[in-house]
Amino acid sequence: MPTTILIDPVTRIEGHARISIYLDEAGEVSDARFHVTEFRGFERFCLGRPFWEMPAITARICGICPVSHILASARAGDAILAVNLPPAAEKLRRLMNLAQIVQSHTLSVFHLSGPDLFLGFESDPARRNIFGLIAAEPELARAGIKLRQFGQELIERLGGRKIHPAWAVPGGVRSGLADADRAAVAAALPAARATAREALARFKGALPGFSEEVASYGRFASLFLAMVGEHGTWEHYGGQLRIMDSQGHILADHVPPEEYAELIGETAEDWSYLKFPYYRPYGYPDGSYRVGPLARLNVCRSFGTPLADAELVEMRRRAGGGPVTASFFYHYARLIEILGSLELIERLLDDPELSARRLRAEADVNRLDAVGCSEAPRGTLFHHYRVDERGLLTYVNLIIATGQNNAAMNRTVALIAGRYLRGDRLDEGLLNRVEGGIRAFDPCLSCSTHAIGIPALTARLYGPAGQLLDEVAR
Repeated sequence: MPTTILIDPVTRIEGHARISIYLDEAGEVSDARFHVTEFRGFERFCLGRPFWEMPAITARICGICPVSHILASARAGDAILAVNLPPAAEKLRRLMNLAQIVQSHTLSVFHLSGPDLFLGFESDPARRNIFGLIAAEPELARAGIKLRQFGQELIERLGGRKIHPAWAVPGGVRSGLADADRAAVAAALPAARATAREALARFKGALPGFSEEVASYGRFASLFLAMVGEHGTWEHYGGQLRIMDSQGHILADHVPPEEYAELIGETAEDWSYLKFPYYRPYGYPDGSYRVGPLARLNVCRSFGTPLADAELVEMRRRAGGGPVTASFFYHYARLIEILGSLELIERLLDDPELSARRLRAEADVNRLDAVGCSEAPRGTLFHHYRVDERGLLTYVNLIIATGQNNAAMNRTVALIAGRYLRGDRLDEGLLNRVEGGIRAFDPCLSCSTHAIGIPALTARLYGPAGQLLDEVAR
């Protein structure tokens, strides 16, 4: 009979999941599944709530990226009100989203994937964590902690706290950025930028040693979806949708986010709570696509800032030109986005309009159907609401970035397992490689994170007759 390898739980991701790898009688990988075992039910228990409450409620979906949900929800609220935001409010929202990208990407690169990237996938599991990285690379680890702190403190200066700030609301924001806070952020920028450039240099220097990982960690043709600006530049807030294939052909361009349902369908499998979105014209599974930093850098013409644009040109050159299809390069893309986000933060801090006092547009319910969209660190995020005349929610649909990468993560697990796992042997390094393929996407499955500590994982391998062939425990 076929053999099943179970990895439960997957470690160093935000949330809980397990991986099943199915072997046939010849010991070859026949299938792989990334099971998301958590069910939260946010869409159902939001029904009947006033849409005004949604930024605060949906922020609780995640403690790592609450800003992303706050902003997407507030944008849906803007559409229900049918208002134009005061320019200062939009720029302040942009500033907070950039801070969110910096802090979240830094967490992924240094805390979650850093032990693999800087210590090695085959390194001792007892030290392959943030504490091991601190011991081996104290200056690098310390700089990563400070870089994440930069993003978190900017969020706090804008919203009053680092996690779940009650700040962005339908129609605008509650408060501006004080002059003293603005000066403090500007003073911290040079050190943050130096850390981002050093991390990029370290990653690029190590990249030749990861040639096998680049080839096997989810390198396949797929579609890519992200927002772009008016001239096809990188965008994270207020852009329109673009879908591109792996050959660089644009399949849909400058589609308003409120028309997302014409592009994106959703389906489900009975073995996961995570939905499977797909490009509707191609159907499922042919229309599976990827979102997130790699998708954003693939679909954009340029980043729009000098340092990030130079790095983007180099990344594309290293990947052979054209869209980058190797999922291992998600790490590379995050580092470029950190650098570019810091450049954009610097531009915004110099904008005199940030000091304007008018930060909110006042209105009541003017539309009954609205979509809010923004680029979360992990990819394009949709909040779709319908309300009655009193502003009470009658329909809620949330399309999360991690869900849009669901099919790609499953395919990545199968490709890695097919290359590294064998039917008669398991070891720690092989299992970590399978998990590392998932970490490349930095999935956000709930409000918790497994960034430190000793992971609890046991994997067993059974032969065709049901006998225990191998077992690995952490």
